Amino acid sequence: MYPNIINKPRIVEIKRVEEEAEKIKSLMFKDDTCSKASPGQFIMVWIPGIDEIPLSISMINQKDLSGITVKKIGDATTALHSLKLGDEIGIRGPYGRGFRLTEGQSIIVGGGIGMAPLIPLVEELAKGQNKLSLVIGAKKQEELLFMDQMKSRISKIDFELYISTEDGSEGRKGFATDLAEEILKNQKADMVYTCGPEEMINTMLLLSKEYKVQLQASLERFMRCAIGICGSCMIGKLRVCKDGPVFSNIQLEETGYEFGLPKRDASGKKEIY
Repeated sequence: MYPNIINKPRIVEIKRVEEEAEKIKSLMFKDDTCSKASPGQFIMVWIPGIDEIPLSISMINQKDLSGITVKKIGDATTALHSLKLGDEIGIRGPYGRGFRLTEGQSIIVGGGIGMAPLIPLVEELAKGQNKLSLVIGAKKQEELLFMDQMKSRISKIDFELYISTEDGSEGRKGFATDLAEEILKNQKADMVYTCGPEEMINTMLLLSKEYKVQLQASLERFMRCAIGICGSCMIGKLRVCKDGPVFSNIQLEETGYEFGLPKRDASGKKEIY
């Protein structure tokens, strides 16, 4: 894609809205540029009069539509939750480096809204001769995402679905990382893909090192420009918007204490989780 096309703000109309889980909605729209995105990329979403925020692309060219999945947590996401069919938003992108597709057995571990960028990845992996183990975790049953979609879309391949909730209301009581570790103990994996709370990703990084398997993780940071200029999303020497948002285990290990401990607020000041 040409940079001028990616960076040019476009106005898109909301064509479909779906309630996915408690306080989580998906908004679908038609955009030719997003239809060519890679799994793991993100777009900047402009809500007029409110803010512009980065959101992972959770649907790529499904029945001619692309989409984002939004958890209601602040002013911008609350405004997005209020949108109806026919309303408009501004977008630019897609940006960043997405997931690198691999063959063989993959373990995909998603926590909460972190499932959003993993959905297009699972669908792409399902097109090949891959064995997939998908672990979906959340705090409670009402926050679990995309289980039915995954069962229906990739039911014809070698696929195992594992569910965990912290309160035990669905699946195994505990954390997604607990289930992931059991899988790693009992199965040889060629790649681990993950997205979710940074504490969860850090645990998966340690597990990947222990079980000697490669890992790719999608990270989230405060972003303003999305094109690698402002530095608000720095982690070590890496820019999440430009060098990521998907990073390998080697890259994450090289960031040192910057991963899993500090982040930056809107002013660029570091703060500890």
